[in-house]
Amino acid sequence: MHTVDSVISKIKNLPSLPTVALKIIQEIKKDKVSNHSLTEIISYDPALTTKILKIANSSFYAISDGVDSIDRAVSILGQEALKNIALSFVIVKGLKRGNVDKFDHELFWKRSITAAVSAEMLTAKLKINRGDTFVIPLLMDIGVFVMYLSDSHEYLKVFDEKRVMGMTTVQAEKTVFGYDHQELGSGILTKWNIPDNIALPIAYHHDPEKCPQEMKAIVEVLQLADIASSVYHSSNSTKKMGQFRELLKEKLKISDEEISEFIDGIAEKTIEVLDTFEIDPGDMKPYSQILEEANTELGKMNLSYEQLVMELKQEKSKVDILARDLKEANDKLRGMAFEDGLTGLFNQRYFQEHMEREISRVDRYSNLLSLIMIDIDHFKKFNDTYGHQQGDTVLREVAKVLNDSIRRPDIAARYGGEEFAIILPETDLKGALVLADRLRKYVEDLDVNIDGEILKVTISLGITSYDPSKGKKSKVEIIEAADKALYNSKNTGRNKLSIAQ
Repeated sequence: MHTVDSVISKIKNLPSLPTVALKIIQEIKKDKVSNHSLTEIISYDPALTTKILKIANSSFYAISDGVDSIDRAVSILGQEALKNIALSFVIVKGLKRGNVDKFDHELFWKRSITAAVSAEMLTAKLKINRGDTFVIPLLMDIGVFVMYLSDSHEYLKVFDEKRVMGMTTVQAEKTVFGYDHQELGSGILTKWNIPDNIALPIAYHHDPEKCPQEMKAIVEVLQLADIASSVYHSSNSTKKMGQFRELLKEKLKISDEEISEFIDGIAEKTIEVLDTFEIDPGDMKPYSQILEEANTELGKMNLSYEQLVMELKQEKSKVDILARDLKEANDKLRGMAFEDGLTGLFNQRYFQEHMEREISRVDRYSNLLSLIMIDIDHFKKFNDTYGHQQGDTVLREVAKVLNDSIRRPDIAARYGGEEFAIILPETDLKGALVLADRLRKYVEDLDVNIDGEILKVTISLGITSYDPSKGKKSKVEIIEAADKALYNSKNTGRNKLSIAQ
């Protein structure tokens, strides 16, 4: 999976799985796993043994007889459940270290554990008999963590798109990256040799209608568990609560009172499990308690219903305006970081990052990609004759022609000095040739006014097109091909274009 490989290869600080996790995974992959070998692996880590015994004796499993050994835990909980609980502890321990810039580690794992608890409770109600319904939801958002690690600057755009444009996380991720955390998370777990029964359903937990039939039941549970987690850890919890109640009524066929008890039970069990994972539950509390406290506060305010509605509308309006202003400010700051100060085109840093993303998109969806490299002819001679200030005027004029002549999805960048580059997504060689020749003619017809003297400028161009069905190529290979074609144009007469297949 090229996207997963290319993203992971850029991450220098992604923790590897702990030794105990690798041993458990190796054991899981065996056709027959003995209770003794599993017990031996877990007992090797005293802290892990303590955690498993603690959770086995918690209200989460509600076992009447005390569990005082791993052997007994295996016999009561079952081998499948125990190995997945053990795997959950060691993976969370391996990844729960320090903070990553603005990434809220604690919130991430609180959400994940709430989803895991919810899934376990849901499968019990739905009578789905699987031992992996804790570990799958626990890891289903691991792709978010990795996407942030790979490019925190870009992932902040995802937050903006969600907040201001009203997109879902998956929609915003696809807009910014071209793929989402479902695909990436599933791919990472596969790369870590996590079994397919855990890794594969994660690719569909926001899109259950797209999943294979054999995964339908567990993927629908994952979707419900994700919504349950949002009820307790989302700024949009009221809307999520309404959605969750409706889905519970439809799936579980239970009364409103039973639904309320079920939702409260999620918080109660999650708080207990968070303690086992050594994560502070903060102010997490059952939803009915949250509502009761809110009603008490409203009573103290002594406001009429009409006043509350008016104040709510006013505050919402202020928030919407603030969100739009914030997005505009963020966009402006990002633009400054990626903009070439002289020409107003994108700079080489942005070109390199965007090229990487476009190649990943092309490889994943079997699209086409073309690249045009451009160089202003005899620019050094022009600079030596008229001076660098006038040379800057030529650069700005040529850049304006390029920017005005491309489509909205195309990217024009100043590659360096007098050299430019244009990325053409979903464009074949023929389309790139048409645009390249048009650009050449536009620049040739350009009149550059230097202190009343009209000067003529020409450009040389190199074109290449990338079709992954004819063989995968790296970013470096594609740029080198276009660059080679460019220098062929310069060495054979200039003011022309050349092609590199």
